[in-house]
Amino acid sequence: MMCLNVVKFKCCKVVKPVLTKLINFTTFKLYNTQLTVAKDTFFGKKVTLNVGGRLIDLSSPKVMGIINITPDSFFAASRKPSVDEALQQAQKMLANGATFLDIGAYSSRPGAVDISAQEETDRLLSIVEAIAAAFPEAIMSIDTFRAGVAEAAIKSGAHIINDISGGMLDEDMFTTVARLNVPYILMHMKGTPQTMNQLAEYDDVFGEVFDYFVSKYSELKRLGIHDVILDPGFGFAKKAEHSYTLMSRMNEFDLLGLPVLTGISRKRMIYGLLGNTAGEALNGTTVLNTIALTKGVAILRVHDVKEAVEAVKIWEACKS
Repeated sequence: MMCLNVVKFKCCKVVKPVLTKLINFTTFKLYNTQLTVAKDTFFGKKVTLNVGGRLIDLSSPKVMGIINITPDSFFAASRKPSVDEALQQAQKMLANGATFLDIGAYSSRPGAVDISAQEETDRLLSIVEAIAAAFPEAIMSIDTFRAGVAEAAIKSGAHIINDISGGMLDEDMFTTVARLNVPYILMHMKGTPQTMNQLAEYDDVFGEVFDYFVSKYSELKRLGIHDVILDPGFGFAKKAEHSYTLMSRMNEFDLLGLPVLTGISRKRMIYGLLGNTAGEALNGTTVLNTIALTKGVAILRVHDVKEAVEAVKIWEACKS
C-alpha cells in the first residue's frame, strides 16, 4: 500500500509512465527491503560525491572540463596529446572554474580507430601523474571502458572512473570500481564506438535508458558502490532526435535519486541541427547546457569551461 500511495502522490501526466516502468521493474518490486529502495528513490536525491574523502556538493551544478589526449577526437581544438599541452589546458580550465577534469586517451567518436589497452595506458599515465603533481587539488575523472586502464590511472592520482560502456565492454569494471572505492559515471551506450551508429534504433529511447540505469545501478549497489553519476550518453548509439527526446525529459531521471551529468559539448546533435561545424557550435552548446540546468543536471561536461561556468552562475542567479 505504501508504494500505491506514492504512485497516487506522483500521478501526473509527465511522470506517470516513468513510475509505471519503475514500479514494474524487478529492482523495485513491492515487497521486503525493496520498499526502502523505493522510498529512498522517490523522496531523496543524492547531492554529494565522496572523492577520496572530500565531499563535493552537487546541489550547485559543477563543470567538468574535457582534456583529450588523443590525436583524433571529433573536436580538433580539444586534442592535447603532450604533457605540456595537457598541463596548460588543465591550468586554464581550473582557473576558469572547473571542478573536475575528464581525461581520455581513447577516442570514442563514432567509427574511431580501436587501440590497445597498452597504448591507451601509455598515452594516459604520464599526463595523469603530471596533473596530479602540478595541481594536487584537481579532481581527475578518467574516460575509459577498460578496468585495467582505470585502475592504473586511479593509482597514478585520478579520482573518478567515467565509463562510456556501463561495464558492458569489460566484465571486471564494476568489481574494480568497488575495490577501488571511487565514484563511477555510468553512461548508456549500445555496441562499441565502432558499431554504435548501426544500433541507434529505439521504440522508446527514454524508457530504454531509464530501465538500463535501474538495472545497472542495482548491480552497482549490490557491490557496495554508492557514488554513482548517470550520463544518458548523448550521441552514443543515438540519433539527434533520440538525444533531444532525452534532453526534454532529463528531469525525469531525478526519480532515480542520483546526480546526472550531461555531455553534449559541440556534438553533432547541435551542429547538425544548426548547419555549422563542431568548431562553430559553442553558442548552441551553451544554450543546450542552460536547458540541461533547468532540468536538474548536476554536472556539465564541456570543452569550454569559462562559458559553462558563466551559464551556471546566471542560472543560479535566476533561481534566487
